[in-house]
Amino acid sequence: IALGNGQGSREAEAFLRNNIISAREGSQYTIVDEAGASVYSASPIAGQELSEINVSLRGAVSLGRRLQDPLAELVKVTPKSIGVGLYQHDVDQKRLAHELGRVVEIAVNTVGVDANTASPSLLRYVAGLSDKVAKSVVKHREENGPFATRKDFLKVAGLGPKSFEQAAGFMRVYDGSEPLDATAIHPESYDAAKVL
Repeated sequence: IALGNGQGSREAEAFLRNNIISAREGSQYTIVDEAGASVYSASPIAGQELSEINVSLRGAVSLGRRLQDPLAELVKVTPKSIGVGLYQHDVDQKRLAHELGRVVEIAVNTVGVDANTASPSLLRYVAGLSDKVAKSVVKHREENGPFATRKDFLKVAGLGPKSFEQAAGFMRVYDGSEPLDATAIHPESYDAAKVL
């Protein structure tokens, strides 16, 4: 169970602990930071992803997703909305937005993304991919099924050899035919890795 840390969370936690967790063996809960969840729930991205769900419930879905894959969910909210410090409104807003975006990009590329599950919101932060190409990756995946290897990225409309060279090391293909595709090792280094 994902429990937000907002107003009333202590009361909700006590209720969970006393009524649900104690009654259902094996049940667990985790407190999840709600920062930016309300911004996401009213955003166009949430409207596309969760069009059938009431706006007030979209924040709850976002909290559950944050528990499963925090980075994939947090990239859907502008970093400024998450709250980056007490005086964030006192600094140059353009520079703040640029630096926060850069930090998110570094985090995404350090962690890497699962090419078969990543949303356009996450893929757009991968080095070498634009918003348009990120959407093309998802469209290709929906039309042709999951990627079997990293080489399949070259079949994506708009993703040429140079973009592939930049992005390939940050995109993972799990359970594919090439085990190294699930690692941070770039395809151009596969031969050296196999020798080791």
